[in-house]
Amino acid sequence: MQIFLIGIAGMIGALLRYGTGIGLQQAAGDCFPFGTLAANWAGCLALSWFNRRGGEMLHLSPSLRNAVGAGLIGSFTTFSTFSVETVEMAITGRVAGALLYILASIWGGFFFAWIGWRLGSRRASSEGADSR
Repeated sequence: MQIFLIGIAGMIGALLRYGTGIGLQQAAGDCFPFGTLAANWAGCLALSWFNRRGGEMLHLSPSLRNAVGAGLIGSFTTFSTFSVETVEMAITGRVAGALLYILASIWGGFFFAWIGWRLGSRRASSEGADSR
């Protein structure tokens, strides 16, 4: 059953990722892979928050937590697309753009994961204070 849930959640995450990428790239143009960057940043924030607090707050079973984390959020983010887009930019002579993309992806990913963790921790801390 867990594999089925992860598969369904993964399908939903992949469709959300595709829609996000298409929508943002149409708005921004082809000069920079904003769609992938935004999806990966959002996924870093979401997974960090979810792992810290979301699954518990939503009272999800371990199977559903795996479905959301590995399936939905895992398929929403995309390291392989980031890697291919970086290589394509470098090969076509946009080396500065490729380097900017690498730095924005890595540092932005860490930043949004930290924000997600902090949001999850703050929520947990405030509930602990309320119960005293």
